[in-house]
Amino acid sequence: MSEYLDHLFGLTGRRAVVTGGNSGIGKGMAVALSRAGAEVLVVGRRVDTLAGTAAELREHAPADWISADLADRAEVHRVADEVLARHGAPDILVNAAAINLRPPLGELTEADWDLTLRANLDAPFLLGQRFGPLMAAAGWGRIINVTSQQAVRAFGNSGAYGAAKAGLAGLTRSQAEAWSAHGVCVNSVAPGFVRTPLTEGLYSTPERIAALAARTMVGRNGEVTDFAGAAVFLSSAAAVYVTGQMIFVDGGFSAT
Repeated sequence: MSEYLDHLFGLTGRRAVVTGGNSGIGKGMAVALSRAGAEVLVVGRRVDTLAGTAAELREHAPADWISADLADRAEVHRVADEVLARHGAPDILVNAAAINLRPPLGELTEADWDLTLRANLDAPFLLGQRFGPLMAAAGWGRIINVTSQQAVRAFGNSGAYGAAKAGLAGLTRSQAEAWSAHGVCVNSVAPGFVRTPLTEGLYSTPERIAALAARTMVGRNGEVTDFAGAAVFLSSAAAVYVTGQMIFVDGGFSAT
């Protein structure tokens, strides 16, 4: 049984890049990939949390980190250059880093729009352009883009954030179309309401948190550990015939 499961889901020998891998859902995914055997490189802005996350990951497999502002195109290209120089082309790319600016639409500035689109959509596009063709040339690869409920519905001042996440869902399909015939499966994961550093402030309003939980089918809001199985599955050999899909990991929130 163990040999069979290792064949399906094991990631030993695979190299993964996880943006936003030092916090929230991205960190949950990075930990899961590491525990499945992958060498993981996490990318984010905060050096302290990056170094701490990499140290935690090294308990399971080799790990590294790069600090960068992914809202800056030059920084995104620097990340790609460093990844290739240090570790070679990755087998797995997880785009989890995001900026969550959602003022009422009438108050959304052009600067808010530009920053949100650069971090949430441009960076996954640019990293895909750098790594996707290399994965295709190798005949194997996995790209996972973390989208949102706002990719398919207006919810909570969607604004630029919702537009960027909808764009990321479309990018997922475009990347899948481009590279799936060459062994690169590209999918997105759409969370529900998940307790992360970005949403922690909302937990000071218990009635709102309870209302969100009540909208799910399982009766609770999400935790970052809920994404471990999806991350490993979509990164593994088990997902060889799964591509171009948006997988909702939301306790049924999107189905109500």
